[in-house]
Amino acid sequence: MIQADILNLPIVRPIPRDATTALGAAYAAGLAGGYFKDVADLRANWAVEHTWRPEMSDEERERIHKLWKRAVTKSFDGMD
Repeated sequence: MIQADILNLPIVRPIPRDATTALGAAYAAGLAGGYFKDVADLRANWAVEHTWRPEMSDEERERIHKLWKRAVTKSFDGMD
């Protein structure tokens, strides 16, 4: 997955795939309201479906980052 390569971090897809934002909000509310004791209690209810790990070399990542920065800079032309 390109996000893992560009960020140089693992990207995790949890189970369930759908409604993860709502699930996160529910976990936060449950933690704040005392339903969950602590973060370890939350982790017991959370599962990983798939994890992508970075495979891109540092040199390639830097090359792509420079191209991206150049494209962003060019997008500023004519915005005055």
